[in-house]
Amino acid sequence: MLKKLILAILSVFIAVPLLVVAVAATRPATYRVERSAAISAPAAEVYAAVVDLHRWARWSPWARLDPNQKTTVIGQGVGAVSTWSGDDKVGAGRMTIVEATPGARVVIKLEFLRPYESTSETSFVVVPEGVGSRVTWLMTGTNGLVARAMSVFMDMDKMIGPDFERGLASLKAEVERPRP
Repeated sequence: MLKKLILAILSVFIAVPLLVVAVAATRPATYRVERSAAISAPAAEVYAAVVDLHRWARWSPWARLDPNQKTTVIGQGVGAVSTWSGDDKVGAGRMTIVEATPGARVVIKLEFLRPYESTSETSFVVVPEGVGSRVTWLMTGTNGLVARAMSVFMDMDKMIGPDFERGLASLKAEVERPRP
């Protein structure tokens, strides 16, 4: 009887991790989160608010989550770097502008350092639309085995998408705000 119980317990301890690995292997190797918004401002103005990492504090959906977070921005345009460190809501990380096409596109290497390490690519594409413009915020990345397993319970689009929507709404308000 004891031998059967031990074998049953060992079987569970072996089968569960194998099942998790098997399920994780079926999950997507990449993720993509994308949101767009129409903004009543020229593409050059929208681009200027995105390419200047100093201005992100005015519209980023994560800027107000931790009033005590420490943010440092160095440089302008391609090569500019923003680092942050805060509580569990914002974690710690670094953004580096790796490509910038004036008035049209900004590509950022996004590195999360805490609470978990990951690297993704974030881009903003700004296209003239009528008298204003349309901005699309896109993030892509790869899922390792652990992230694939987690994706069974957590969906990147559902986790990050609402933040992108809030950020685009704040960017819209910032760029459309009347200037004195």
